[in-house]
Amino acid sequence: MQKIREYLKNKTFLKYLLYSIYIVITTGVLFSLLSNPSIRGFFTSIENKTFDARQSILSPYKKVSKNIAILAVDDESYEYFLDKYGEWPISRNIYADMITYLENQGVGAAAFDLMFVKSLKSSSNDDKKLADTIAKYDNVFTAINFDNQSFDLRKPADLPQYLKAHIKNDSDINLKNEYTYFKNCRTIIPQIMNSTPNIGHINLMRDEDGIARDLHPFVSYKDDFYPHLALKVVMKYLEQNEGLKIKDFKIDKSGNLLLGERKIPLNGKGSVILNWYGPSGINTNTTFEYVPMWKVEKSIYEGKKLIPDNYFKNKIVYIGTSATSLFDLKNVPTDKIFPGVEIHTTFINNVLDNNFIKRVSPAADIILSLLLSLFVGLIVVRSESTILSSLVAILTVVIYLIAATVLMYYFNIWVGIIIQVASVIFVFIACYLAKYIMKSRDLEYTYALATTDGLTELYNHRYFQEQMLQNIETGKRYEKPFSLIMIDIDFFKKFNDTYGHQSGDAVLRQVAQILKKNVRSSDIVCRYGGEEMSIILTNTNNNDAMTTAEKICKAVSAHPLKLVNGNDVNVTISLGVATYPQNGQTPQEMIKYADDCLYIAKENGRNQVGKK
Repeated sequence: MQKIREYLKNKTFLKYLLYSIYIVITTGVLFSLLSNPSIRGFFTSIENKTFDARQSILSPYKKVSKNIAILAVDDESYEYFLDKYGEWPISRNIYADMITYLENQGVGAAAFDLMFVKSLKSSSNDDKKLADTIAKYDNVFTAINFDNQSFDLRKPADLPQYLKAHIKNDSDINLKNEYTYFKNCRTIIPQIMNSTPNIGHINLMRDEDGIARDLHPFVSYKDDFYPHLALKVVMKYLEQNEGLKIKDFKIDKSGNLLLGERKIPLNGKGSVILNWYGPSGINTNTTFEYVPMWKVEKSIYEGKKLIPDNYFKNKIVYIGTSATSLFDLKNVPTDKIFPGVEIHTTFINNVLDNNFIKRVSPAADIILSLLLSLFVGLIVVRSESTILSSLVAILTVVIYLIAATVLMYYFNIWVGIIIQVASVIFVFIACYLAKYIMKSRDLEYTYALATTDGLTELYNHRYFQEQMLQNIETGKRYEKPFSLIMIDIDFFKKFNDTYGHQSGDAVLRQVAQILKKNVRSSDIVCRYGGEEMSIILTNTNNNDAMTTAEKICKAVSAHPLKLVNGNDVNVTISLGVATYPQNGQTPQEMIKYADDCLYIAKENGRNQVGKK
């Protein structure tokens, strides 16, 4: 036994004991964070903000492809078309002529981020011309959209077989989930729908905070899958420039969508996390090149040279809106006003660069958290200097933040930050608390913490029971009496309901102080439970105990008590007295006798000492 005691006193053992404690604590906290949906959601939302911050920091160092351009209905074009044609949308004849213009320039692919939904009765010939023009070229694409509109509003359409995607999925990712499954479809005019397979969906999803960070390559509708417009466009471009032909899509065991040598990582929602290139290029020209549509219109119909010859040669040209009044603006990690068309081109650019963001698994985040926590905890345990260990902890966090940003820039890997930093801070604090508590040699202070009620600073119920047993043993041995006073604050529940629990707590504290002031230093004042208190009067017979109880009763009723709002209030108490040995020879018997007297006091009107 002596050897064990010496071993327990060994400082090295204490350090490793502490080391084990914070490992267990950290593991438990991380498990609870990941298993509780509310906490997990909270940390996920903050983690997403760290992704946005890193993307904003890194985006100035990324380059977009010069082979992508956006033919935009910007604010100027929108105003121009309204002035010239007097209406919006413009005639589809103009779009047909734009396709011809782009094809004459040798465009690589032309995609409409516009939906030709209803036939315009006044220009049905224009619809046919647009459909014929789209069908004429195999590199022109247009869009449909899926939603969950009521069947009473719109009957779900049957889509042509050639629009469906055939997918071989070897992964555990469920492509038909709450994020990708839709019950209804908003189709386009039949002339186009029935004339070309180059139609893809343009659904864009947002996270709970309203920010679009990812894109779904496929959505599910009527038990079939349909590819995104941007995916179809980039596949055509890869076919033209790299000879890549894909008939059926394949997702490998690791959850990567395979496009030749390119691996596009899908997350658990079946979406891809986009790698952003910066704020929108609408006004800044920081990302994709924007060509105002009015310049193309003037070039076509007025013969003006507003665009260089062959400017669109071999380029992917996306045709969409960026005008504020047309409401196709999103919030993305790098900008609060970002056209939806530019989200599509971001996806295409990610495919060309093969640089989609890959989010590490929750298990990897846990392992990183544990490793960082273990390192910081070990430094705390081994170091005698608080300043040194604090600096090491801060430096560890800073280095990790830099490393996480570097990983995202060079390897497109998104490792978590929030849980890792939170676990380091928690372990740092927990280890210091444990370290200094275990180093403490002040046993009296530790014992006081274990025997004192935190609210009233009286002894607690556990200490009361110990002292009752001790006084009975002393009484038996030396044949000396002692007395017990049980006290209850009158109408305390009603008081709490009227003034609030904070005021109730204030009253408990002040009554406790009055009790302590009206007894001897050798007497033991305890909080028995709730609003009930007790006093053990050592070496005190029944007469003296009754006198003390009467004095306490009067002292409490005469003393104004302060509430938390600053007002004064008076309270009263009811008391019961029991004396050893005549009123009981065990703690239970004495407590029962005193309680019976207390209830007699309550029945007789309160604010008094009850007597049997």
